[in-house]
Formats: sequence, C-alpha cells, structure tokens
Amino acid sequence: MSLTDEFLDALQALERGSAGPVDAVAHRMRRHVADSVAIALAAAPEPGLAEPLIEGAGPAQARGCAIPGRDERLAAPAAAFVHASLAHALDYDDIHDLARLHPTTVCLPAAWATLGADTTSTRDEAAFLQALAIGNEALCRLGLAARPVGDGAVGSWFTTQLFGALAAALVAARILGLDRDRTRHALGLAYMQSAGAKEPAFGTGTTARRIYPGFAAMAGVQAARLARAGVSGPADPVGGAAGIYRAYLGREADDELRACLLDRSRWQAADVAMKPWPTCRLSHPYVGSALALRETVPRTPDRLVLQVNASARRLCEPLPARIRPATLPDATYSIPFVTALAWVHEAPTLRLLRPQVLRDE
Repeated sequence: MSLTDEFLDALQALERGSAGPVDAVAHRMRRHVADSVAIALAAAPEPGLAEPLIEGAGPAQARGCAIPGRDERLAAPAAAFVHASLAHALDYDDIHDLARLHPTTVCLPAAWATLGADTTSTRDEAAFLQALAIGNEALCRLGLAARPVGDGAVGSWFTTQLFGALAAALVAARILGLDRDRTRHALGLAYMQSAGAKEPAFGTGTTARRIYPGFAAMAGVQAARLARAGVSGPADPVGGAAGIYRAYLGREADDELRACLLDRSRWQAADVAMKPWPTCRLSHPYVGSALALRETVPRTPDRLVLQVNASARRLCEPLPARIRPATLPDATYSIPFVTALAWVHEAPTLRLLRPQVLRDE
C-alpha cells in the first residue's frame, strides 16, 4: 500500500475512531470559519488589493462562485484563489504553531468555491464542517511531518502553500463526493501544482506574500475537478520515489515522518490557534515583550536589541529595509518594525497598521 493510501486510511480512522468524533472538531471549525471570513471581509475593500486579483484571475462570471465582501463572481479555482488571498492578506489568519502553517486559509476557500460551483452537492452544514476539519487535519499533519524547525530545507518553503494544494484537493474531493481512487488522483494532480518557495518573504518591497495561500487553494480545487472529470494523477504523491517530501525537502519517508502522518490517536486540527495580532507569528513574542516592558521602563529607549534564532533572523534582514519597510506586508513581517511599533504606540492592530504607519518616524 502506498503512503498516500495509508495517510488517507489514517484520516478516515481518526474520523471514526476513539480519538474523539469529528463532530467535536467540526464544531470548533465554526469559530475558524467565522474568523477567516471576517478577515477576508476586512481585506476585501482594501484599495488595490482585491481588484487586481479578480482581474488577473478572471474573467468574472454571472453564475460563478461568490467571494466574501465582493460582488464579482469567478470560476471555482479563481474564486478559491482570491478568497484565500484575502483571508491571508492582513496577516491575521489562524495558524498551527508547530506545523507553521495556516490551514483554514487554504481549506475554507477550497470548500466554499467547490460547493458554490457544484449544484449537485448537498448543502449540509455538518458535512461541510467535517470536510473542512479533515482538510485542516491533513494540512497540519503534512506540515508537522516536514519538521519545520530552524533553518533547514523546509525553512525555504511556505509550508501552507507547499502542502496546501494537497489539503485543498482533499477538501474539494470530499465536497464533490469523490471515491477513494478519484480522491487519490486529486491529491496527485494537486502535487503536480505544489510550490511555495519563500523568496516573497525573504525579499522586501513586494506585496506578493499576501497571496501565496491562494495558489494552494486554486490548485486543490482544480485538481479535484480534473479528477472528477476522469483525469488520473500520480499514485503516491506523498511517499513516492519523487513524492513531495523527497522532491522538495530531501526527506525520506522514515519512521518519524510516517508516525506523524499516520497517527490515529489525536487531532492536530484541535491545536490550530487564532492570532492576537495581525503580524507574522514569529514576531508575537517580541510584541508581547515590548508591551510588557513598556509598562515598567520609564521612557522609550533610543535603541532596542533583540535576540533571535535562525528562523526569526530572517524577519530582521536586511536590517535597513526591515526597520523602514516599504510595504505593509513588509511591515507586518518585520520583527524590528512591529516591536518598535508596539513599544512606541500600542498593540499592533488593523486600525494602527495602515499605510501611513510606514511614514511614522
């Protein structure tokens, strides 16, 4: 049996087994749906954000899929792309801290667009939430199995995007009611579209970091639709000779990786958290420290020295561009900037993180 089939079996067993019914996790998904949709609604009217995404992903269709906060409708893959991009654009989306990825940001738009385009699917809330829970679980496990710590090979990838296409395909396959064979084909076709190198984050002066989850959601929806139409995909995208871990990370399917993917004892999706501030999660310890220290230090210091590890250092370099970011995405990704912002003003909120803050001396 392929590792991909074993992975699907483990998810099915988790859904039915002693680790707790999927209903409990699906109930939790209601909060994450509300959170994610609210973020997309807040991003939708931002000047210069949604319009170019819709124009580039279009054309608009009168009978297409809806996008939160917008009147335009698009074909399902394009709608998933725009929705996921909006859900991530403000840097406020939910996160699994150990896997270092944003599951609902990918899986909800994939489910939403697939359901919106398929008139034969049952409009059943419980089934929708269960599909979303399984998609989130799959994405968390795929990310955890990559061991995203330090500055190893995985540090050069957005794991949300790299593994998100597979999770989005799984969610879309569930919504479409695909059988096991076609679900496996969907995962394989999604794997063929996997990407997500992190240069949009390591470089500065771009807004592209806002939209990377959109590519994963779009790929997953497209893959599931192709599989339903009869296109077959590679049989083992997870564990094959050129599977996603070997090809992208140089990782073998060793016992540790398999144990993470195939665990039947607990739900990783239950550990997905909502961020308190709309900035990169790696910056949160520094923001929290600044907010605590400003209550005890009598005046704003002339200079702050931050100690960072290999991962956080990438949010500090090149230092001149991180201290004076050129774009809001650069600002929310900069540990020096958001730490100073918290010390001088207050907790970084959407109200504070407006374009004018970039000019704050």
